[in-house]
Amino acid sequence: MARTLLGIDTGGTFTDFVLLREGRVTVFKTRSTPSDPSLASVEGIRALETPPDAEVVHGTTVATNALLQRRGARTAVVTTAGFEDLLQIGRQARSDLYALEYEAPVPLAPAELRLGVAERVGADGAPALALTEAEAERVAREVRKLGAEAVAVSLVFSFLRPEHERMLGDALARQDSLFVSLSSDVLPEFREYERTSTVTVNAYVGPVMDGYLRRLEEGAGRKVTIMQSSGGSAPVGLTRAHPVRTILSGPAGGVIGARMVAEAAGYREIMTLDMGGTSTDVSLCPGEAQMSTGHSVGGLPIGVPAIDIETVGAGGGSIARLDRGGALRVGPESAGADPGPACYGVGEEPTVTDANLVLGRMSPDDFLGGRAWLDVGRAQAAIDGLASAGRMSREEAAAGVVRVANAVMERAMRAVSLERGFDPRDFALVAFGGAGPQHACELAEALDIATVFVDRRPGVLSALGAAAGDTIRDYSRTVMARQADDASKVEDAFAALEALGKSELAAEGIDPASVRVEQRMDARYVGQSYELALERPEVEHANGLLAAVAEAFHAAHGRRFGYSNPNAPVEVVNARVRAVVAAEPLAFERRPRVEGAPQPRRTARAWFDGGWRETPVYAREDLAPGHAFEGPALVAQMDSTTVAPPGWAAEVDELENIILTRKEGR
Repeated sequence: MARTLLGIDTGGTFTDFVLLREGRVTVFKTRSTPSDPSLASVEGIRALETPPDAEVVHGTTVATNALLQRRGARTAVVTTAGFEDLLQIGRQARSDLYALEYEAPVPLAPAELRLGVAERVGADGAPALALTEAEAERVAREVRKLGAEAVAVSLVFSFLRPEHERMLGDALARQDSLFVSLSSDVLPEFREYERTSTVTVNAYVGPVMDGYLRRLEEGAGRKVTIMQSSGGSAPVGLTRAHPVRTILSGPAGGVIGARMVAEAAGYREIMTLDMGGTSTDVSLCPGEAQMSTGHSVGGLPIGVPAIDIETVGAGGGSIARLDRGGALRVGPESAGADPGPACYGVGEEPTVTDANLVLGRMSPDDFLGGRAWLDVGRAQAAIDGLASAGRMSREEAAAGVVRVANAVMERAMRAVSLERGFDPRDFALVAFGGAGPQHACELAEALDIATVFVDRRPGVLSALGAAAGDTIRDYSRTVMARQADDASKVEDAFAALEALGKSELAAEGIDPASVRVEQRMDARYVGQSYELALERPEVEHANGLLAAVAEAFHAAHGRRFGYSNPNAPVEVVNARVRAVVAAEPLAFERRPRVEGAPQPRRTARAWFDGGWRETPVYAREDLAPGHAFEGPALVAQMDSTTVAPPGWAAEVDELENIILTRKEGR
């Protein structure tokens, strides 16, 4: 019997829902509720009359927003004495080399909340100074006196010997209402700064996520599974303990959903463009989603596995303004869901959505399937204020806002492709989110991409990815193996992590026989300060593992950086295991092609290439496989608007996707 699934994706402006039931797909969107995001989720569950047996998978931005807005818990950090200022010192790396007045990110735990503990573990894992029960109790009392709501424990070399952290964790857990997070649980890997930063973020957002998940489950009246940054779902219990794994929860669902629909249509090499209300998320998938363990959010490094996503503050609600020098800027500030863009009827500041509406690139009567109406007059007034300040016409100001937003998104697209050694011309651009299909063709032109792919339901694709994604657990351990006789260290780590993954999944009622185990490792040349991720090579004997890794690493280094050194020694730094329980694959219905051209519902005046043009407006539900049309054209639907500029041709495939292609010479 097919499962009933409900995917929920909470964005800064809208919360999206996809209900999969008996082969049917039902979608819904509602305004997000920033004061308590669970309210919008509960509203959608009720509006869709979700059956009691439905499994709910939720992609959330609660942890992300708490971190970016610095609205997390009052967090203390406990570390080995002498390392209290590690978060302040960091790596002494500047994210902007040319900023004359560079300001480093402010640590989540100020100096008065960072405590040293008398203990020390050496680089060989042996205790150089044993932690006593009395010292652990002293630290626990001090944390309570400081009024901390959460505490992160990160001791030097605890990934080799976690006993000291666990002793501290037991003492701290005896303090009432204190969220305790241990680095040996969250990220048992080397690099003290990154590990400490990750566990501090985990503690900082922990109480916020705990309260949110409790309200969500109570309001929904059922258990909820949470989308992780790595692209798979996990139960609420694990998410409460490791909320840092949800920092890219929503965007990860978008990448998973985009890969599903694109692969079903025959597109494996894709770049994803997810443009929502507050931000745009871009990812490159050369056959599969790319993973990263070295990303940062708000300037703070986070070392847990996540899909490699570049996020920029350019969304439909991004606010446009003139800076002190008179230059036009867009974002990262956003009007969000409250008050929202001016055209929503409350806000007054000009946004990207207002600019698109003023340019005729949105249909005011089709917004949310007719459940809401966009106020063109308010949008014009907001853009007029910007135009007056910049001595521009209304059309010039609106077109300028769109161009600046596109420039911000283009930089993100270049970052995930050209800066990583990939040619964007080799990929199809999969556009989704409420605003992605509006901007996709112009962005594709900027990077010389020939094909833009728009799914049947682009505005809720992240919710679809959440609903239909796999169940995934990620585990890691630092091994530091470089000699042939070190192979046993790697094998032992893989075996231990695999056993841990299967046992945790079995505790959730999952048959271990259904678990697929993927083994990867991080390797580098000895002395390098960065690693490359490799799949574990197949070898006949364990003692040949490191030699095979070295060969694979030389090849990977050559592909990535254009050179390699086969004579240099290679070491395996981390062993990684991913335990995957594959979801039931979605059934994509192929419909027969029809003859003839589609008929537009009406025409509208839209601004393209510096002038107004009469532009046909098609309703998405009127389009069938085989229908083709040329730009300029608009396709309106409940969850998004697709814009085909002049010089682009569109065709509907058998899965009802819109495939846009550039004409020769465009």
